[in-house]
Order: sequence, then C-alpha cells, then structure tokens
Amino acid sequence: MTDTDAIDPSVPPSGTGCVECDAAGGWWFHLRRCATCGHIGCCDSSPAQHAGAHYKATGHAVIRSFEPGEEWFWDFSADELYESGPELAPPVCRPEDQPAPGPKGRVPEDWARSLHR
Repeated sequence: MTDTDAIDPSVPPSGTGCVECDAAGGWWFHLRRCATCGHIGCCDSSPAQHAGAHYKATGHAVIRSFEPGEEWFWDFSADELYESGPELAPPVCRPEDQPAPGPKGRVPEDWARSLHR
C-alpha cells in the first residue's frame, strides 16, 4: 500500500451502519470504513453509494471492508485493491448479527433490483 499516510489506525468506526443511510432511513448492501476518519458508508453496489461519495467529498481515498471476515483495503485514488493492511481500531466489522443487506427491517423485498453493478 503506497498511501499509508491516509490511514489512521487509532480512529474507531463512526458506528455499526452507514451514517447517511441510517440518518435517512435507507439500507445498504455492504459496508465500507474510511481508513482516515472512520466514517462508515455503504458500498458502490448499494443504492446510495455513500462510501464513494465520502471519498469525493473529503479526499479520504483509502477504505477497508467493514464486513465480517474481510480484511481488504481499497484505494480510490490509485484504483487498487490490497488484500490486507494495518490493523485498525475495533470494531473491525459490522455486528455479525446484522444482516447484509441491512439493516434488518429496512431492506425491501426486491432489494437486488436496486443494486448498482
């Protein structure tokens, strides 16, 4: 990983779900964590794509998956995937009892039709 200055391992995540989706009553497919500030946003396949919007608004280019069992990082500015990187402050993933897509109770029955591919 080339831009390790973009990673602050001491910053905890902003919550257990996408900040903007939670505020608007929306839902997400998968979650991503900003490695700079801890912002949790929904992935680019999600209807609202808040993780990518966070990068565009802040310039915080490096994200980490916030899904259980996934340790990869993505650098938006380099358009590169990294299988692993530095350990970040806990928790390292959404609660395992929180479904994907999620959150429970807000995902429409026909959710797959809303995904960006």
